[in-house]
Amino acid sequence: MRETKRAVLVLEDGTRFEGFSFGYPASTAGEVVFNTAMTGYPESLTDPSYEGQILVTTFPILGNYGVPPCREKDAVSEFYESDHIHCKAIIAQDYSFDFSHWQADRSLAQWLNDEKIPGVYGIDTRALTKHLREKGSMLGKIIIDDKDVEWYDPNLENLVGKTSCKEVEYHGAGDKTVVLVDCGTKHNIIRCLTRRGVKVVRVPWDYDFTQIPYDGLFISNGPGNPDLADKTVQNIRKAIEIGKPICGICMGNQLLAKAAGATTYKLKYGHRSHNQPVRMVDSDTCFVTSQNHGFAVDSETLPNDWEPLFINMNDGTNEGIRHKTKPFFSAQFHPEASSGPKDTEFIFDKFINLL
Repeated sequence: MRETKRAVLVLEDGTRFEGFSFGYPASTAGEVVFNTAMTGYPESLTDPSYEGQILVTTFPILGNYGVPPCREKDAVSEFYESDHIHCKAIIAQDYSFDFSHWQADRSLAQWLNDEKIPGVYGIDTRALTKHLREKGSMLGKIIIDDKDVEWYDPNLENLVGKTSCKEVEYHGAGDKTVVLVDCGTKHNIIRCLTRRGVKVVRVPWDYDFTQIPYDGLFISNGPGNPDLADKTVQNIRKAIEIGKPICGICMGNQLLAKAAGATTYKLKYGHRSHNQPVRMVDSDTCFVTSQNHGFAVDSETLPNDWEPLFINMNDGTNEGIRHKTKPFFSAQFHPEASSGPKDTEFIFDKFINLL
């Protein structure tokens, strides 16, 4: 019989869910969000877009295939999306203490303990998810051993600056140079670019990249409120004036839109899954996409020389923008997936072909 500590999730509206600890046994706080993907917890936990958030997995079983080794290939993580876990905690209905996968070198619980991240199971995640859908994403606290902690709202903090690289980095090689503005980039964006034979110059979120030679600009994903990354927006405006190809993903879509003059807003509970259907505007072509974001672009505020590129088929929200005459475009979803479907990886090809 395994001995597990009791854990309680307390939401800011007073709702409580009781379960058991399987990760690092320490209390924590953050924004509680849910993801409906069936797989991909190693990638999700290391996705910088989850910085400051308590991740609820709606798929009932967690941990059954363990986690892969932490090692690098070509100066980026081989199996993860960054070099450490960004979630404040992870919650599941059930945790599998036994795991089996040919790549696994330890259990999820071992990894969480190594990185001092709490994990909770035994919670009715279906009821929790329904509550978050009705009330919206909200702050929460995981209390273990009756040790209370202060509330923490990650949306008040500049998480882009927190998760961005601190120095300029170089990846890959090629005749063309792509500046990657790191707003909290997933490593698979770097892999997708270098696989296509370009040199990637990864720069911090507030770095004035317009002072260096480049052939194209790529704006990465990232966590939190895009309104707090104004320095990035200012530099993107300079890049728009320069006129070289620009592509953005997720947070990159929001920052490109803000640089163009549009506004963004917070979604009620965000899009976090592997199965978000999007339609390319002016066509009947639809794609299944991987997504992770809590903010969206207000399409109605786009200037006349910009237009939506993709629309979410579930709620009609913006999923990408493009300039009507210049080589600037973006996607709110993740064409690099990791985890999730790779149906839209052609977006990288489209960008590279513009260089």
